Amino acid sequence: MAHKIMIVDDAAFMRMMIKDILTKNGYEVVAEAADGAQAVEKYKEHQPDLVTMDITMPEMDGIAALKAIKEINANAKVIMCSAMGQQAMVIDAIQAGAKDFIVKPFQADRVLEAIGKTLS
Repeated sequence: MAHKIMIVDDAAFMRMMIKDILTKNGYEVVAEAADGAQAVEKYKEHQPDLVTMDITMPEMDGIAALKAIKEINANAKVIMCSAMGQQAMVIDAIQAGAKDFIVKPFQADRVLEAIGKTLS
């Protein structure tokens, strides 16, 4: 059975890019969210195997959403997505329980490596 993944990013084209990489490689994208608040609601609804989470978003940022998801499921697997130069936020995210991070612009092999490693 394909692993179920939720993609969270406020930029629709970023969600589309990740979704394209994942579906071409046999993953099932069960939900997408444009901000952290939506991510938390959709996480409860879909219980995905893994979440890719943008750090910088309106409403609720990725780190706050990560913490909220970890409260729902302490074993949640979340990979953070960040732009270059967000090292401090990446460290915060790892401390909050993120399993890995990928840097934008995405490289398909790096996305797949991070997801494969996190799900294994």
